[in-house]
Amino acid sequence: MTSVAWIAFAVAGAAAVADWRAVWTRPSPRENVLKPLVLVLLIVVALALHPADGTQRAWFVVALVLSFAGDVFLLPDIDRFVPGLASFLLAHVAYVVGFLVAGRGNASLVPLVFVLAGLALSAQQVVRGIARSHRDLLGPVIVYIGVISTMVASSYWHGEVVGIGGAVLFAMSDSILATDRFVRQRRWAPLAVMVTYHVAQALLVLSLVR
Repeated sequence: MTSVAWIAFAVAGAAAVADWRAVWTRPSPRENVLKPLVLVLLIVVALALHPADGTQRAWFVVALVLSFAGDVFLLPDIDRFVPGLASFLLAHVAYVVGFLVAGRGNASLVPLVFVLAGLALSAQQVVRGIARSHRDLLGPVIVYIGVISTMVASSYWHGEVVGIGGAVLFAMSDSILATDRFVRQRRWAPLAVMVTYHVAQALLVLSLVR
């Protein structure tokens, strides 16, 4: 990690904590600035660090840029769910490619079975909720679930522990968001979504350095 990367990472952490507070106290206009700012700073980190694999870094930067677009689409004042879904779907595809081009490690694939089983249980609830009230979104959401599951699987295939943690937390964040939006709303859910999401993205960036 270079000094620029460390500084950007520290500022991103501070911006993330401030965003979590804004999310908890919604509505807050600060979220419109803080949420995208975290991703901008993480992009700076990814570009400034010394990666173990330059091609993987390039794909991860693409994923971060697409995640930034998704963040903007899903801001409370904008709330464009379908474009946001599409942006994050493409971000997960970019992460999959990034994991694959970096090569396979030697981590055990056994835990992946349990992780995917947990995702499947959560997805079942979400699919049922969408089928009842938003049938037009059923197809895109099922595709999205398949893509994010592939992203988690590819992180295990790659075998880097920090990257695996980021991928799993990303899936958890999406699961909480979907459950809150389509199954039942809970007071703590928006905050949980952002905490797991920001930590996930930070871990994925840090996984570039080994």
